[in-house]
Amino acid sequence: MPFVDECVLRVEGGRGGDGCVAFRREKYVPFGGPSGGDGGRGGDVILVAAPGLSTLYDLVHERLIRARPGAPGQGKDRAGRAGANREIRVPLGTIAHDVDRHLQLGELTGPGQRLTVATGGNGGRGNKHFATSTERAPRRAEEGAPGEQRTLRLELRLMADVGLVGLPNVGKSTLIRAVSRARPKVAAYPFTTLRPHLGVVTVGEQRYGLSQSFVLADLPGLIPGASQGAGVGARFLRHLDRARVLLHLVSYTDDPDRSPIMDYRAIRSELAKSKPELCDRPEVVALTKADLTEVREAYPSARAEFAEQGIDLWLVSSATHQNLEHLTRELCEKLG
Repeated sequence: MPFVDECVLRVEGGRGGDGCVAFRREKYVPFGGPSGGDGGRGGDVILVAAPGLSTLYDLVHERLIRARPGAPGQGKDRAGRAGANREIRVPLGTIAHDVDRHLQLGELTGPGQRLTVATGGNGGRGNKHFATSTERAPRRAEEGAPGEQRTLRLELRLMADVGLVGLPNVGKSTLIRAVSRARPKVAAYPFTTLRPHLGVVTVGEQRYGLSQSFVLADLPGLIPGASQGAGVGARFLRHLDRARVLLHLVSYTDDPDRSPIMDYRAIRSELAKSKPELCDRPEVVALTKADLTEVREAYPSARAEFAEQGIDLWLVSSATHQNLEHLTRELCEKLG
């Protein structure tokens, strides 16, 4: 299923039912009073957070979602039935915006959480409400009120504890495959990852109840100029908003114009331009592909360069799982 993290649709609450004009017609009561019932209330449009969903794709082609109207009132003081609510299942982390009013309506971050985005109209009053001492047989009733109408923009921000950042092809997808059951595509070319992936990382002995877990998000790689729209990763930066810790991966290449510390600074610069608050999050920095000889040889000098900046550089390998357990424990400690 394609990954969609934003969509726009129209929502309308159900119209209220009309009030009824009716009179009592009973034996031995030739001039019965008004007995028109009230119309039923229209249904609401409600967003419901569904843990099993990870994309807004099902709503992309929905142009209008309308709740059911209320039923009209009936004679003998019988009120109309309320209209059924219309529930829309959305992923956890969905934020709802009113486009016309430029207003954030709310966000859904917990399983089963509900958010009413369009309320139904009230039902009209029956003629029994209009009887007075001078007008004992009113022949008028209220029409039901229209439901609330909105142009709704839904925005998805992934519920991840740790966000993976780095240049393309540094091994982010390979790492998340190694430490979780997530299975993003892995290939030896840039921009293999075109959509975010989530993986649950478990640290410790699960069978003895001594384990901890956290959610790790693999995002498309960033490149210099991403904050101005270059590459494919910029539009996914919103998914780092809820990440409490960043895992920054760097790699070694034989390109004289690149080095791990230069790559790190380039990505930090793009984060600062796009979302400055991300630079204040706790982070862990790791040099990947430790199974390669040239990487192991370059590690001491790279570690010294990072140490000058007050940063501890980890050396890890997703292929051999070298230091991955220690790395995930460090992330748990950062998460608290």
